[in-house]
Amino acid sequence: MSKNGLLVVDVQNDYFPGGRWTLSNMDEASDNVARLIAAARAAGHPVFHVQHVMEEADSPFFTKGTAGAEIHPKVKPAAGEAQVVKSEVNAFLGTDLKAKLDAAGVKDLVVCGAMSHMCVDAATRAAADFGYKVTLAHDACATRDAEFNGVKVPARDVHASFMAALGSYAKVVSTDDVITSTLKKA
Repeated sequence: MSKNGLLVVDVQNDYFPGGRWTLSNMDEASDNVARLIAAARAAGHPVFHVQHVMEEADSPFFTKGTAGAEIHPKVKPAAGEAQVVKSEVNAFLGTDLKAKLDAAGVKDLVVCGAMSHMCVDAATRAAADFGYKVTLAHDACATRDAEFNGVKVPARDVHASFMAALGSYAKVVSTDDVITSTLKKA
């Protein structure tokens, strides 16, 4: 039987209202992330927390040593849960995330967090490339408006586009579906 793990990507203060890089629907998405964490803990599945920290003092958000870079209180790691600090978009790049997942025996990985079109996208694709069976909780992810070539793209469209594309790398389902089918008792 393969072991499930939950990967919580960049649910940090700067993404919340009042932060330096506010995302659309971050409060709602983080409520679902908190539900996933509770379900994983209750079922005995390991939880892995990713925190993005930027070293540059003039970074737009997640600046090292600031409150904005801290993991949001709704989803704080419990004692003994794995934490990975990254400086790149991809949570696997330059970190020991894969080693921690492998040491825990994780084969099936549930991904959630922020931003849908950046770090969640990169982590999902990398996890699939490494051979993990990936499930993505679409309503436990958030993003923001984007712009390309003078065209403004609303956050809901950015999110939907990336969830649609990630369907080639992961099973993309709701938090409720993850809780009832993937994160049940081991």
